[in-house]
Amino acid sequence: MIETVTAQAGATPDEVIADNGYRSEANLAYVRDQAIDAYIATDRLKHDAPLPPVRGRMPKTATLADRMRRKLRTKVGAAVYRRRKAIVEPVFGQIKHARGFRQFLLRGVEKVRGEWSLLCLTHNILKCYGLIHG
Repeated sequence: MIETVTAQAGATPDEVIADNGYRSEANLAYVRDQAIDAYIATDRLKHDAPLPPVRGRMPKTATLADRMRRKLRTKVGAAVYRRRKAIVEPVFGQIKHARGFRQFLLRGVEKVRGEWSLLCLTHNILKCYGLIHG
């Protein structure tokens, strides 16, 4: 995803916020090597569950996932990751609720990609129309 953004924008992002689906040792190593300030979820937590406090020094044997987990449990890390709820998640809610989209009508990866692209395109057009005529 970062390589796609870099190719389309012409620059590597300084910061990345991603959900648990993007967490892997390879992805964590990639963002470290690219000097990207990443906030990638490591665990599934209940909505608004309090995070355990960060205490003590980081063990020398800590994996990249352990380091990310700790980063997200700091006040700063939790605040940055929380922004994802306001940036990304509302779009999915709008598509599900306002557009009534609950399931794909087509089957197969290519057809689903096409259906999703069409849905996103119409969503964005309606957003732009609302900005102009709003």
